[in-house]
Amino acid sequence: MLLWVSLLILAPVGGQFASEIKSIISLHPPWTTLFQGETVTLTCKAFQFNAPQKRKWYRWYLPGEIQSETTENTYEARESGGYKCQAQDSHSSDRVDLLFTAASLILQAPSDVFEADSVVLRCQAKANVILNNMTLYKNGKVLQVLDKTSDFHIYQASMKDNGDYHCSGFKDTHLVSSNKIKIVVQELFPSPVLKASSTQPTEGNTVTLTCETQLSLQRPESQLLFRFVKTSMWSEWKISPEFQFSPIRRENSGSYWCEARRLNSLVQKQSQELQIQVQEIVRDVRIHSHSEFVFEGQELVLICSVNGVPRPITVSWYKKQPSLWKDRELQTSSKTEFKVPVVQSSDAGEYYCIARNGRFSLESNLVIISVKVPVSQPVLTLRPPGTWTLVRDKISLQCEVQRGSLPIWYQFFHEDVLLMKTKSTSERKMSHRLSLTENHFGKYYCTADNGLGPQRSEAVMPVSQPVLTLSPPGTWTLVGNEVRLQCEVQRGSSPIWYQFFHEDVLLTRIEATSWRTRSYSFSVTAEHSGNYYCTADNGFGPQSSETINLSVIVPVSRPVLTLRPPRDQAVVGDMVELHCEVQRGSPPILYQFYHEDVTLGSSSSASGGGASFNLILKTEHSGNYFCEANNGQGVQRSYTVSLSVRVPVSRPVLTLRTARAQVVVGDVLELRCEAQRGSTPILYWFYHNNITLETSTSHSGQGVSLNLSLTADHSGTYSCEADNGLGPQRSEAVTLSVMGLTGSKNSLIATSVTGGLLSMMAIAAVALLFYCWLLRKAGGKPTVDSSRNPSAPDPQESTYHNVPGWIELQPVYSNVNPNRGEVVYSEVWSVKKENKLTAASEPEPFKNTDSCVIYSQVKGASTAASKPQFLDPLTPHR
Repeated sequence: MLLWVSLLILAPVGGQFASEIKSIISLHPPWTTLFQGETVTLTCKAFQFNAPQKRKWYRWYLPGEIQSETTENTYEARESGGYKCQAQDSHSSDRVDLLFTAASLILQAPSDVFEADSVVLRCQAKANVILNNMTLYKNGKVLQVLDKTSDFHIYQASMKDNGDYHCSGFKDTHLVSSNKIKIVVQELFPSPVLKASSTQPTEGNTVTLTCETQLSLQRPESQLLFRFVKTSMWSEWKISPEFQFSPIRRENSGSYWCEARRLNSLVQKQSQELQIQVQEIVRDVRIHSHSEFVFEGQELVLICSVNGVPRPITVSWYKKQPSLWKDRELQTSSKTEFKVPVVQSSDAGEYYCIARNGRFSLESNLVIISVKVPVSQPVLTLRPPGTWTLVRDKISLQCEVQRGSLPIWYQFFHEDVLLMKTKSTSERKMSHRLSLTENHFGKYYCTADNGLGPQRSEAVMPVSQPVLTLSPPGTWTLVGNEVRLQCEVQRGSSPIWYQFFHEDVLLTRIEATSWRTRSYSFSVTAEHSGNYYCTADNGFGPQSSETINLSVIVPVSRPVLTLRPPRDQAVVGDMVELHCEVQRGSPPILYQFYHEDVTLGSSSSASGGGASFNLILKTEHSGNYFCEANNGQGVQRSYTVSLSVRVPVSRPVLTLRTARAQVVVGDVLELRCEAQRGSTPILYWFYHNNITLETSTSHSGQGVSLNLSLTADHSGTYSCEADNGLGPQRSEAVTLSVMGLTGSKNSLIATSVTGGLLSMMAIAAVALLFYCWLLRKAGGKPTVDSSRNPSAPDPQESTYHNVPGWIELQPVYSNVNPNRGEVVYSEVWSVKKENKLTAASEPEPFKNTDSCVIYSQVKGASTAASKPQFLDPLTPHR
């Protein structure tokens, strides 16, 4: 039957006690164990009561601590691990663990199982794997043999279905077992709790019954129904968990319970019984508070209890005014409570209330409210102040508060051990004297309490050993950085004086009155390297911290590269020292040396300073050099230094070039001096019989030439010298004999040519005069490079004209030993048979003519024959 249909009114309340909005992950397919290569779709949902809205984003927490944020509420999972999701405006879901396995047989089950759920356990073999005698086990015992199906159904899950499940099968004769799955059936909702707004209501008041329970956050879509039961009477099933008696009557007293069940489900649960006793109406008005006194700053609440007065009523609040004829009205309203949010000392006094309903006016009793002032934090001082260290010294501990209502209880403690407890009714301080023993050193404090709770003083105790720390942490820093030294003690009463030292030099002194730490900051320079420590002192003597060493690292400056050759000019073969050095920079410093961007070598300086690199010079070592310095704080490069490697000149080669083999007066002689190697510029000297003829400079590295118009005085030895500033080199001497038209040379011609001496000499004289005139007209200045003269002949084709061209001469060979002594010489003459004297045959210095070669050799008769000296344009004269 229905329960008190005429008295019970459904209260319009919404919801079913959802405490929070939590995201939920659902799986499709619903399994948590799958084969590798398969995919499961995770769907993220969040159910909000009374606030449905479109989701804007979803955050996925994936295996490997990976997060992914999308606008989609689904995620395709393919790897093992724990998955969570979070929808916007909701908490993250519970973790779902997925297993993708390569096993041949797996047991699949849903991730969550609740009461009354229909559950499917699937024993699944891998594709292309055939298993026989499939069997399902629960807690190690056979539950069912799966002959024709791989599924096992639990139609109404309950707590008895909890356990460990696995399945097995046979592949041929080999037993294959699946993974184990633990099934824990969860409560869909806990048993409800019945509550009443009042279990002893007064007749005529309104009473509300509430059946409290909550659906699992994993099944927020479920719906609960409620009904309320009294003995053999019950109400209808309703969505609302509340019912009201309005008003409640005496006959409504009794024992009640409530029931809750899931819609369209057999899951139903019942609360414990609750006794409700309806009180009879007695006309009475009383005023009371939670306490006879209240502390300053607290809230004061006065309650006016009105019984037996029909509603509606109004309540007026009054405070007695002894010095006035009328009490002060504080408040009139329908509320039965009067509040003073923040009590002050002026709020102390007598209060009462009057209840009225138009027919009745009832005055309550008086209530006296005392306002107490809480004690302030006490201060413990030592008397006499200062350091006391001797046994039997007399000290007095004084505990004092600045404010607080009396009486006040004081307690004195030493290392948390109570020394004394005493009460003060006349003043706000108390003292305790003691004679020091060896056990009396340590921490002291006191407490003061006047009823609101004890207030504790700061402890009076010596400072502990301070700890000095660097910020930023580490034992090294860079020049220019900001460094903060922090000195801290773990215990010690205030005030504390801190001092900071660098290499025993005081940096600063700071007082700390409220904190046990102080710091000192400074900008680092190179001089700040060294040891630091701090001291702390609160009157019991300074305590020193451990020393901290700070190394200041100075980045290297731009290095300076110095080249140190052994002489003013660098010469091939010399050893040059490349010295690289920085003006500042913390060691160790790595130096590297470069030539034209090619690394030559490196050297490390462990103690600072520079480093050197020695190089044996070669010609290719000319060019630009630089070095780099690095101490780990960045590479610095020096400016480029150029080095020119000079090559000393080699011994020059002197070559005499003439137009004929045997030169005669009037011929042009080219003297060419050339050194095969040597740095430019090269200065050349030409010598005749060690007398300087001419000097010439070559800037191109090639040799130079000097042209001479020969006279009889030009016979003798010739040599040349080359110098490029690194020491002169002289060639070998070359002997030249200039033939004239008189003397011994002419007698040789006379012996060879008979009959035409006078005519030939006349013609030769005329030709010689004409030849000398032409040479003087052309000039005999030296030429720097004969190869650049287009009129210069090939030196291998030089010809000496020493006879008139129209005289036909035959080769004459003669050996001469005039005195038949030790000197023997030979002469060979080669003369053209036909040679007309034309303009082209004039004795021009570089006219190409047929060569006439003269071989001459002077030998000792008693010595072996040696190689002849060649006065041949094909062979250089040395």
